[in-house]
Amino acid sequence: MLFTYLAALAFASSVFAAPVSENDAHQVFEKRAVTPDATCGGANKYTCQGSSFGNCCSVNGWCGSTSAYCGTGCQSAYGTCTGTPGPSPTTLADCLGSKNVPVKFTSSSDFSALAQPYNLRLAYTPAVIVLPTTTKHVSDAVLCAAKSKVKVQAKGGGHSYASFSSGGQSGSMVVDLEGFQNVTVDATTFVAKVGGGVRLGNMAVRIYNAAKRALPHGTCPGVGVGGHATHGGFGYSSRAWGLTLDTIVGLDVVLANGSFVHATSTAYPDIYYAMRGAGDSFGIVTTFYLKTQPAPATVINWSFSLPGMFTSAQTTTNAFLHLQSFALNSSVVDRNLGLGLYFDGSGFSISGTYFGTLDTFNNKIKPELLRTLPTPSSSSIQAVDWIKSLTLLGGNTPLSQPLDRTKYTLHDDFFAKSVVVPSSSPLTSKGLNSYFSYVINSGVKAPNPWFSIVNLYGGPGSQINVPAVSSSAYSDRTALWVIQHYGYTGNVNSPYPPASIDFINGLSNSLVSAMPSTVFTGYLNYVDPSLSASQAHTEYYDTATYSKLVAIKNVVDPGKVFWNPQAVGN
Repeated sequence: MLFTYLAALAFASSVFAAPVSENDAHQVFEKRAVTPDATCGGANKYTCQGSSFGNCCSVNGWCGSTSAYCGTGCQSAYGTCTGTPGPSPTTLADCLGSKNVPVKFTSSSDFSALAQPYNLRLAYTPAVIVLPTTTKHVSDAVLCAAKSKVKVQAKGGGHSYASFSSGGQSGSMVVDLEGFQNVTVDATTFVAKVGGGVRLGNMAVRIYNAAKRALPHGTCPGVGVGGHATHGGFGYSSRAWGLTLDTIVGLDVVLANGSFVHATSTAYPDIYYAMRGAGDSFGIVTTFYLKTQPAPATVINWSFSLPGMFTSAQTTTNAFLHLQSFALNSSVVDRNLGLGLYFDGSGFSISGTYFGTLDTFNNKIKPELLRTLPTPSSSSIQAVDWIKSLTLLGGNTPLSQPLDRTKYTLHDDFFAKSVVVPSSSPLTSKGLNSYFSYVINSGVKAPNPWFSIVNLYGGPGSQINVPAVSSSAYSDRTALWVIQHYGYTGNVNSPYPPASIDFINGLSNSLVSAMPSTVFTGYLNYVDPSLSASQAHTEYYDTATYSKLVAIKNVVDPGKVFWNPQAVGN
């Protein structure tokens, strides 16, 4: 644990409390083992001197070469405290060049294509785009950024709603993990090794082809596993199998001082904790180790479109209250049912998946689901295999997406928010009536296209709710519903209109303001860039989780190398 480790460091510091000259210190640490993993002092008494991580041992027991490691509290018994000796490159470009790190600068012909974000509303210009093919490239790039005081963010699929994978600002280093595309499945443990740059669709196909295995994850095949898994990762199978984050049994991570560690529940447990819920603030994952499930032989994909849902707020409220009662009915619903709602001011549909038989769905689930609802205007119930199910959920988009960043062409111009509804406070008639009144009065003729998605996270048997809040940095373990409000222009070449932002904010406010005693939160993968850092920390993390994250951040990234506008510690 972090605090046990800090206590050990405090004891080690007391042993060497007497003044030690620089010459004496050299004699002491020359007899010590050079750190293999960037830790120093403590129980192992590793020295930083002569390591590739930097010669200074910080107050918290990590090796580095910047003022955060060599300044106040630096432990001279385990390294020098005057920075890395010898000449060093004078610019970021010089540093990267001296280490032969593959990069693209703004002068490169393909820089613009590589820098293009998913959300074109938030386009930033990185100082440099790193294109690593090895872990050492990543490590060297992070070290160069730290020495140059340039902030760093990783880019996997690049689908960050806030363009944090572009740095969240201009002038950051973007480490593009396009070169980390490895996917294998261990034949004995069925743990999948997945490169940090793999997209969800490619991952699903390759895991299935390798061993007929599967993972819970989202429906958009172009989303990258990196941000998705380190901040949650919901899919219709999540009520049965948990979030993508819950399948992580190990991670290969590059930390802020350039060290490379394999983090698990027993090795670097604080890194393992922090990376599962706040990964963008703590490191770069080059490989995920994910526990897979046997792919179902048959999945029931189902959907029903309901007419007349935008004429009366009370009608729509009554329909949702029925669906909520259905979702909480353990005599009908178990972990094998995935369910979500979609509406956009003109259409209203319910859809999902079921891991069970067609007969059970048609004779048990469907009748209770549709009871009291308007007769569907259209419906679809299909028994399909796992890959076909994923393909249908992705809108019949091919699961295998281009590996070349410049050939991935899906982009949008949008603003989104989320509302997480706790299981302890299901949505009320008052809240829903306020919400659907706003939808009918303002959403039917909204200034721009929009949609809302309401996904069932909780309910009987949900595996999302099983892990303790303290098990990872993901805080929404008691969620019943997660709502996404998404407004877009439909024209990626036009400026985003402020009126659409106001409308999306109004959607959330109409619900939240009508239930003032309920503590609503937000979902990290639908990150809201309009929030300040303190607002984001409150919305996405409970108090105990955030306090622990700050303590870990201060130890492993005191210089705040991994940064975006809402990063831990801001």
